[in-house]
Amino acid sequence: MAAAAAPLSPQPRGAAGSAALSPTRISRLQEKEELRQLNDRLAVYIDKVRSLETENSALQRRVSEREQVCGREISGLKELFETELADARKTLDDTARERAKLQIELGKLRAEHEQVLSSYAKKDSDLNAAQVKLREFEAALNAKEAALATALGDKRSQEEELEDLRDQIVQNMNANLELEVCCQNLRKDVLLYIRAGERNLCILMSYMVLFRDSFFLLIKDALKLMSCLLQLENIRQSSEMHSCTANTVREELHESRMRIETLSSHIADIQKESRAWQDRVHELEDALSKERENCRKILAENEREVAEMRNQMQQQFSDYEQLLDVKLALDMEISAYRKLLESEEERLRLSPGPSSRVTVSRASSSRSVRTTRGKRKRIDVEESEASSSVSISHSASATGNISVEEIDVDGKFIRLKNTSEQDQPMGGWEMIRKIGDTSASYRYTSRYVLKAGQTVTIWAANAGVTASPPTDLIWKNQNSWGTGEDVKVVLKNSQGEEVAQRSTVFKTTVNEGEEEEEGEEVLEDVIHQQVSC
Repeated sequence: MAAAAAPLSPQPRGAAGSAALSPTRISRLQEKEELRQLNDRLAVYIDKVRSLETENSALQRRVSEREQVCGREISGLKELFETELADARKTLDDTARERAKLQIELGKLRAEHEQVLSSYAKKDSDLNAAQVKLREFEAALNAKEAALATALGDKRSQEEELEDLRDQIVQNMNANLELEVCCQNLRKDVLLYIRAGERNLCILMSYMVLFRDSFFLLIKDALKLMSCLLQLENIRQSSEMHSCTANTVREELHESRMRIETLSSHIADIQKESRAWQDRVHELEDALSKERENCRKILAENEREVAEMRNQMQQQFSDYEQLLDVKLALDMEISAYRKLLESEEERLRLSPGPSSRVTVSRASSSRSVRTTRGKRKRIDVEESEASSSVSISHSASATGNISVEEIDVDGKFIRLKNTSEQDQPMGGWEMIRKIGDTSASYRYTSRYVLKAGQTVTIWAANAGVTASPPTDLIWKNQNSWGTGEDVKVVLKNSQGEEVAQRSTVFKTTVNEGEEEEEGEEVLEDVIHQQVSC
């Protein structure tokens, strides 16, 4: 630079005026002006390179800080996840042990219940046998009562006959008394008239024969009466025997009834005990179902926390990947510029100067990507170099409680959020994705409800994510939500009304000019300076 600037020192006004028409002077002045412009451009380029190096170092510090923060957060989340997982496993083991204990107790209760049922069946069979015996005894009692009624009827008839016989005996006794009175009278008469003569002896003998016949008749009647009395006594004894049998049957019936009442009370106690055991079994089953529900809730909560941790880790990984993409793009462009400078220095046999770095910024809000492409410039050849910039703009609107929170640019998922404090039923709701002329629709199930403040992510089938309802759903019929320059998602309710929408637009701009060509122009400046020297 000093050698190039030495012959271009300022000259006096007179000399300039005298040599105004000299072509050499004119060329010298032009070269001086061109060299000054090149020096200014080189200074601007150096300032630009330094500012870009400063930005690059700041970005590198941010990347390292972000990596450290991500590492700490990932390790913390990993420790928290392992702790929660250990607690969940411990809770699951405790629940399994408690469940095993409850199952053992339930098996014991079932065995006792089966024993009670078997004893109950045995008692029931005994009751049936006792009832059969009772019916037999009742039938025998009815037969005995019928026989007793028959015997009583016979007794009444025999008593009537006995009364008749007694009346006959009384009549016979009266007749005997009358006969005795007559006999006495006759004896008196005989005594009175015996002396009267033997004449009446035949008459008396005839009377004696008559008396003897009548006496024999009376004896026969007495014998008949005695036989009737004996029969009556036998009937009375048989009646007493029947009465004793009936009393015995009544006592046996009373004892059977007492046994039946005892068995009934015992069966009632057994039924009460069985109901108590059944209530105990129901209580244990309810407790077991509650424990299962609690375990299910704990597992669901753990799965939800794990899903949230996964989402956070995925978000951090995506941020980290974005930073890595920025870093890789910067490293690639820096390497390209370094190789270009080194090749030019080697071709021109220049001494290597201080290393310079060229960075390309990426705005985090619009997620723009800037790339440069062009051709190398040679001396006295001017070619334009173009740089392209791609920016992504998002626009969203919602008229209800549900909003479209995020659309993945890679077509992996679409995320919705319930921004209200009330649960929103989404049965029959439809979400439509439009990319140009193509569209795809996803319809929610009739029972799906989005909780207050909760988000739901609908993943494509090839996203590599497992379903975790109700926060993560898989659209099995669609491998990807699709990608394109203009993506729009519309959410409609069950009446077909649009309640939310979100669109993503990709914009590409191409700028040509010297400000984007400074990385190449510095080489032209250096070459021009060398030629001037």
